[in-house]
Amino acid sequence: MPKIDETRPFLAVNIAILTVSDTRTEADDKSGRSLAEMIARDGHKVAAKQIVRDDKATIVAQLKAWIADPQIDVVISTGGTGVTGRDVTPEAFQSVYEKEIAGFGELFRYLSYQKIGTSTIQSRATAGVAGGTYLFALPGSPGACRDGWEDIIRYQLDNRLRPCNLVELMPRLQEHLVSG
Repeated sequence: MPKIDETRPFLAVNIAILTVSDTRTEADDKSGRSLAEMIARDGHKVAAKQIVRDDKATIVAQLKAWIADPQIDVVISTGGTGVTGRDVTPEAFQSVYEKEIAGFGELFRYLSYQKIGTSTIQSRATAGVAGGTYLFALPGSPGACRDGWEDIIRYQLDNRLRPCNLVELMPRLQEHLVSG
């Protein structure tokens, strides 16, 4: 169970939300709206929100724009992680990763298995880091977004989590670019 050290101050991060869908609009984007509400509720800032179609080049272009934006610390996407022909979000994310965070997808599917059983194998949820920005790709259902945020991401984006969290690593994400 996560342990929060209340003696440490909370540090908010700036999060961009990317909905990947050929059919969703701002009016019916339940998953994106759900993520935005949870992010704000937990003290972080929704720095950007965008809906893009299920197209690898389009997804990659949006990811690269946010990775290059110093005001974006984290990108969380919803949608396009399944196994159908149009589901290309994991491929788009993997093409921009500097490092994959393999444990995220593994943990997401483990937790999801407890709720939806073997259907969890259809999820290709993934995470990684690029340009000092954390990237998380969640399935497109509001329930999957809730599970990913509530059970994993919100804790890892809370600098008070012990024994460690992703926020405290942010200053070191680009140390490979510093010449000695």
